[in-house]
Amino acid sequence: MKKELTSFLEKYEERIIGQRLNLRLLLSAILTGGHVLLEGVPGTGKTQMVRTLAGLLGGGFNRIQFTPDLLPSDITGSMIYNMKESTFQTLKGPIFTNILLADEINRTPAKTQAALLEAMEEKQVTIQGETYPLPEVFFVVATQNPIEFEGTYPLPEAQQDRFLFKLKIEFPTFEEEKTVLRHVIENSFDEKRVSSILDMDTFLRIRKEIEKVTVSENVLDYTMQIVRKTRDTEAIRYGASTRAGISIGKAAQAWAYLTGRDYVTPDDIKMVAKPALSHRIQLSPHVELEGATVDQIIEELVGSVPVPR
Repeated sequence: MKKELTSFLEKYEERIIGQRLNLRLLLSAILTGGHVLLEGVPGTGKTQMVRTLAGLLGGGFNRIQFTPDLLPSDITGSMIYNMKESTFQTLKGPIFTNILLADEINRTPAKTQAALLEAMEEKQVTIQGETYPLPEVFFVVATQNPIEFEGTYPLPEAQQDRFLFKLKIEFPTFEEEKTVLRHVIENSFDEKRVSSILDMDTFLRIRKEIEKVTVSENVLDYTMQIVRKTRDTEAIRYGASTRAGISIGKAAQAWAYLTGRDYVTPDDIKMVAKPALSHRIQLSPHVELEGATVDQIIEELVGSVPVPR
């Protein structure tokens, strides 16, 4: 792993306390060009996690608060008439940035959600018939609040499939939470100013290096066996798509690179399988009634697939 990435992770973990695994998974996602769905109760640092990532990366950052009255044009932009010059002008929306935080994406109707998800997939935006490309580094992090359901519009499973990972933000330990409290009271961090560790050119070079990380035939077979088993088990009503296999493979390349290797191992696949599959499968009704969770079923499923040597 490059020295710049080592410094990046050290600084990131210094500022966001108690989320070491999620920070590395978040970095793995942006390095592979994927997007992330963050789920956690309010006040667990989701916004700060994404804002700090953008600051350390030295990229543009925009945040959109999703509400029931938000329109697609509020995200993508619109065309207005300039009366002074008697011409139409295109006003680009906040989606034209490097890192976009879609806060509480489940609070806006399906039409507005679809406008964002289309841009994530196509990496371009159409405004009044004109198509505009998005930046080469374009990363969407959408957040969801799991404890409120009134006035929300849950993302359909087919749309959740557009996200590389679904990460759950849990509460930190007692000591970690105490450290956060101390930093805030002592004003140890200047939240408005984060010095960048990487620049875009370096970041893109690292992304190219990750694409060269070797995935052997045995590891490919192992990945596909896991994905296909989600379609063959009675505990799962709807299994994972082909995109899930692609997500696991690409994310494992980034994870291997962050670990300092130029090849993917079965352990890398195991590490990224849960966040890559948890939002892509639906449990059978009888399994849900028994109280089983998606994470438990994924762990059992992955554990049942023979590990290649």
